[in-house]
Amino acid sequence: MAVTKMEHIGIKVDNLERSLQFYREVIGLTVRSILGEAGDGVRLAFLSFPGQASVEVELIERVFEGLPREGRVSHAAFTVDDIEEEHRRIAALGIPALTGISTLPNGSRYFFFDGPDEEKLEFFQSVQNK
Repeated sequence: MAVTKMEHIGIKVDNLERSLQFYREVIGLTVRSILGEAGDGVRLAFLSFPGQASVEVELIERVFEGLPREGRVSHAAFTVDDIEEEHRRIAALGIPALTGISTLPNGSRYFFFDGPDEEKLEFFQSVQNK
């Protein structure tokens, strides 16, 4: 098994600009990258602490109808060395809700599956040096 670290925590937000300001000013995070443009169906922002980019906060802007306030954390993501190998391993275990491997515009790749209480988990292979 080649899971190497906690990758990021995804948080669903209503307004990316407002949330970016909050996480920069209140929490002290810095923006590493933003994927998507205003008006896109989904926009993602990745933030980390200055000088410590090993774990990120991912802000996810999309319309989330009827989402309870306590349901804002979307998923936990873990860095993997070989996304294809890990996908085959999870599939062989018969773990539910396994998605296919997807690719972000920057080339990073990921897939989702459910934990034992239906929590969303993500395995993520980044193209960035972490």
